[in-house]
Amino acid sequence: QVQLVESGGGLVQAGGSLRLSCAASGSGSSIDVMAWYRQAPGKQRELLAGITSSDSTNYADSVKSRFTISRDNAKNTVYLQMNSLKPEDTAVYYCYARRGPYIYWGQGTQVTVSS
Repeated sequence: QVQLVESGGGLVQAGGSLRLSCAASGSGSSIDVMAWYRQAPGKQRELLAGITSSDSTNYADSVKSRFTISRDNAKNTVYLQMNSLKPEDTAVYYCYARRGPYIYWGQGTQVTVSS
């Protein structure tokens, strides 16, 4: 079992930056993949960025030049550095983890970008 706790969301003006953190806890083997998703009101949850245990990353085209995902395996923590934020980035941001065939989600953290 893996528990994920996100932090770092909040209100920011357009053009600003935020850094989200997601700490994973629980016993068991190391986590294979950690990722960030978001869900805006009335929209489907979308994948933003993912990172493997070997630090291979992938990004959605919509955030590739603005967001950076990183991981501290020793702390079982994944980060999402978000720069040049836009009002359309407003959403609930969720942490995701996969260990073998099992998937885990965090509770979500709200990010609101004002124009």
